[in-house]
Amino acid sequence: MTLRVLCVFLLSGWLSVSAAALPIPENGPALRIQGSNTIGAELGPALVEGLLQEQGLLKIHRETPDTANEQRIVGQTAQGQRVIIEVAAHGSSTGFAALKNASADLAASSREIKDSELLALQTLGDLKSPAAEQVIAIDGLAIILNPANPLQQLNTEQLARIFAGEVKTWEELGSRGGAIHLYARDDQSGTYDTFKELVLSRRGKSLSSAAKRFESSEQLSDAVSADPQGIGFIGLPYVRQAKAVAIADGASQAMLPLNSLIATEDYPLSRRLFFYLPPDSRNPWAQALATFAQSPQGQAIVATSGFVSQTVQAMSVAPNALMPEGYQSLSRHAQRLTVNFRFAEGSASLDNKARQDLARVLDYIKRNGKTERAVTLVGFGDLKDDPARADLLSKLRAMAVRRELVKNGVVMREVRGFGALMPVATNSADEGRIKNRRVEVWVY
Repeated sequence: MTLRVLCVFLLSGWLSVSAAALPIPENGPALRIQGSNTIGAELGPALVEGLLQEQGLLKIHRETPDTANEQRIVGQTAQGQRVIIEVAAHGSSTGFAALKNASADLAASSREIKDSELLALQTLGDLKSPAAEQVIAIDGLAIILNPANPLQQLNTEQLARIFAGEVKTWEELGSRGGAIHLYARDDQSGTYDTFKELVLSRRGKSLSSAAKRFESSEQLSDAVSADPQGIGFIGLPYVRQAKAVAIADGASQAMLPLNSLIATEDYPLSRRLFFYLPPDSRNPWAQALATFAQSPQGQAIVATSGFVSQTVQAMSVAPNALMPEGYQSLSRHAQRLTVNFRFAEGSASLDNKARQDLARVLDYIKRNGKTERAVTLVGFGDLKDDPARADLLSKLRAMAVRRELVKNGVVMREVRGFGALMPVATNSADEGRIKNRRVEVWVY
């Protein structure tokens, strides 16, 4: 499917759920979801409830079996037949394992599928295809402290040394409180996998064996809130009574886990939340839930569940002295959309989320009457030996997005490239360089 056809497909109906009734199995659950606790604790069940409501089911409620972190969402047809959807939330890795042993129809993951998992599941089809890999929400890993801790910000290098056990006291960080107590999610958790990838592994470090481990996000957060010497990492909705600190990565500014910075994935510890739907799946409920999650109704549920939705909005950006003059001028006269286009690793092709976002951006532009010279694209890149090459590549990325918008009837105002200026991540690691290769959308 070409990107233009995909966009037309998305705008003409893929983002709205069909009202056609789904088949109801005579025995057993209609759908089995396994994986991420971050998704499965609340967001997944809430999306399931939304789908059941869309299907016209009655008496929708949740049932909790004896096993921790598992739920059944139940609805009833007008004829009194029960419809059951099972959600087991024991960590992202368990979702892919369940797909392999056919004990789940859909995997929920708070990290991207690993190459080893792709290989193990190749008999189910290409789980990296746009239809299979569905970004349903954006989350940010918050670094949380006890509210009484005066520390305001940390950088990712400090975080790595703290959680590796190399920095042992708060005084070493210019704070107070004595020995640092570490709190972390368990090994099955996508939250832990994300923290390990973004913070620890990038610097060749491992989590200290002294860290207290939790399967439950809520329990971890509450434990940090109760410990004046505690520090932990958690998904955004689970900050609860704790205090989140601002995080910097490389030369980036320190950023709090604010919705606007997470929506654009500029915040250093932002991450994507996924549904993985095997392409060869014959379960219509799995496809319906993935489709519902992408719909405006589904994204509204994402927002009310405490995560960051992918609904495109315009936001004002205050100019500051750290911005290049051309960018300051842009921020004075235009608004930035809450989306960044990013590219598949090692490629000039838009990644799967960008393909979804393209449809949302086009929808926003057309609904708001901005198809005629009201849109400016701004490209950024990673640091190169030759600054002129970085400038050129940043503009070429913006031109790649321009081509897709022009195909769909948008007349651009301007396309600009700012090279390696204003990094949002360190350029010393592949993950950071990929994050810095981005295209922003501004509207007048």
